[in-house]
Amino acid sequence: MERKSFDAYGVQMHRDGNGWTCRAAIPAANASGVELCFYEHADSLTECRFALSQDRGVWRAEIPGLTPGLFYGLRVHGPFEPQKGHRFNSAKLLVDPWARAITGEPRHDPSLYGYKPGQDPGRSFSSTDSAAAMPRCVTIDPSFDWQGVTSPQTPWRDTLIYECHVRGFTMRHPEVEPQHRGTYLGLASPPVIEHLQKLGVTAVELLPCHQIAREPHLHEKGLANYWGYSTLGYFAPHAGYCTAGRDGGISSGEQVREWKTMVRELHRAGIEVILDVVYNHTAEAGFDGPTLSLRGLDNQGYYRLPQRNRRRYIDVTGCGNTLDTSRRPGRELVLGSLRYWVREMGVDGFRFDLAPTLGRDERGQFDTYAALFQAIAQDPVLADVKWTAEPWDVGPGGYRLGGMPNGWPEWNDRYRDTVRTFWRGDNGGHELVQRISGSPDIFPNKGSLGSVSFVACHDGYTLRDLTSYEAKHNAANLENNRDGHNHNLGCNWGVEGETSDSRILAARRRHRRNVLTTLYCSRGVPMISHGDELGRTQGGNNNAYCQDNETSWVDWSVLGPDGDADEKAWLAFVQRLGRLRRDLPGLASDGEPPIATSAAGHDLPPGDIHTLALRYPRKNGEELLLLLNGCGVSVPFDLPDGAPWHEFLETVSEPAENEPVEIPASQLVVEPFSLHLLRRNVNDC
Repeated sequence: MERKSFDAYGVQMHRDGNGWTCRAAIPAANASGVELCFYEHADSLTECRFALSQDRGVWRAEIPGLTPGLFYGLRVHGPFEPQKGHRFNSAKLLVDPWARAITGEPRHDPSLYGYKPGQDPGRSFSSTDSAAAMPRCVTIDPSFDWQGVTSPQTPWRDTLIYECHVRGFTMRHPEVEPQHRGTYLGLASPPVIEHLQKLGVTAVELLPCHQIAREPHLHEKGLANYWGYSTLGYFAPHAGYCTAGRDGGISSGEQVREWKTMVRELHRAGIEVILDVVYNHTAEAGFDGPTLSLRGLDNQGYYRLPQRNRRRYIDVTGCGNTLDTSRRPGRELVLGSLRYWVREMGVDGFRFDLAPTLGRDERGQFDTYAALFQAIAQDPVLADVKWTAEPWDVGPGGYRLGGMPNGWPEWNDRYRDTVRTFWRGDNGGHELVQRISGSPDIFPNKGSLGSVSFVACHDGYTLRDLTSYEAKHNAANLENNRDGHNHNLGCNWGVEGETSDSRILAARRRHRRNVLTTLYCSRGVPMISHGDELGRTQGGNNNAYCQDNETSWVDWSVLGPDGDADEKAWLAFVQRLGRLRRDLPGLASDGEPPIATSAAGHDLPPGDIHTLALRYPRKNGEELLLLLNGCGVSVPFDLPDGAPWHEFLETVSEPAENEPVEIPASQLVVEPFSLHLLRRNVNDC
């Protein structure tokens, strides 16, 4: 049974009738000494060192009379024996992995490395002090007025996920206060929340918000880790998304208060908060990376190392290192972080980046019943949390779609690729039936709620770019266009990139309506990507992880008086889809799968099919029929006999909100590359 005290690790402030007490508990079983270093302010180099005492592998101290707002770091002593996996170096100031607040990112500098520049990282030792280049941890007052607001606890069957980036979502929003743009408070502002509500969003899934550290190669190129998949502190909200943190002004944990304010206001609006978390690797990179935290605290205890040549790392993440959750130190770090973000920070769920990494056992093999997964399932604090998984990593057997623990919906890239394939005119009709039905072939034991279904996300094309580009255009990433996926399944409809050709633009808008309507008419948990409803483009860049600029930031100009009329109509269409998903019980995420037939109403023929009809089970006195034509010619569809059908939605044009129109005939001609959603009252049959 896992201990439940691991979320009390780190340096924390506690208050009782006698005032504040600073309590430190730092697990470092292989260290020979740990010092707590206090600083007068964030830029001070004058240290007040306090030696901790060891108690069964945990280094502890209790210091009364201190108050929140202390700046501190750790210095850890022990052997520097890379061949045995030990990389202790007390010259390197370390970030406390359990710090609740961190002043910012490290400054790129040779002093951060445990070895001398240009020498062997596995043998050379650097005694250069790194304090001048390191951020400081900050002790916080954890109290906060939640004003009685609690989590909406939306059932999975009613959930619509909106994946977004805290900074990029509001940086260009004209109605957000300038000082709040790109921050937690900007995301919690009234105009942003109103926008989310009009879309029918029930949960925001935030790209990583743990404190990050930019990779050295991005520093050298003058680029940023915009997405944030480079974690430095698993308990600390990223300071760059705080109103004070953007200028290095964090003094007493403002980012914690602003985070909690954001969560409270989103909850007040009925919107849950799901956090994308990166527990598979850290910002310390490979064996030649900087010494920032875990490497200097207990390298052997926290990272996966080969049995031979322990100077290097096992890397199943593609990022240089792998956090070892098969062993107690790494597992307790992850569990403590999860518990903290739920209990103290108000988070409703998590999306695990490269989730199979967390399920690898001591031999490196994936296990659905791995120790970490079992501990999560048994933890009472985590009992009502939403879990989602990116079910792949880059290690052996790393593609695990359908193999994550029960109760964990999974990002379904098969759904994404099938919908894209069908609507650009390729074969895919038979598989599309499976995807719209909730992918029962992939999730036989989870039901349709096992699938987080999407057609676009942060990684890859935006929805607009999916319809405008057939090749990636990543030159701005300074990797000679070698980065990013090559298998994008985009369709530019005649011209690569932007165009003024009205015929091509109309085809592109129809394509967008087709793929998103298909998503909203599918079983499973739907997810959309921020700004897709506004026609966001990245200029064909399908890997904009390092673009902290207008390439990635959401453009809100469509909402203004001079906004593009076609994009305004598209936004209205997406808002209508949100109401449709909410108001039509036949489209429930966990409903029985629809019955698929040909356009003539017969069983689907074998081989390539580009047209199909999906008849949804009757629900609450109504029946739905979805007609899809994924080919370049018009196709007549025979309608089932009985009460008259009414056209509820179609994608040929940009329909305004209107009453369903009765179809007077028993056949409906569906134009090329379009769909129709029909509805009828079954009580009239």
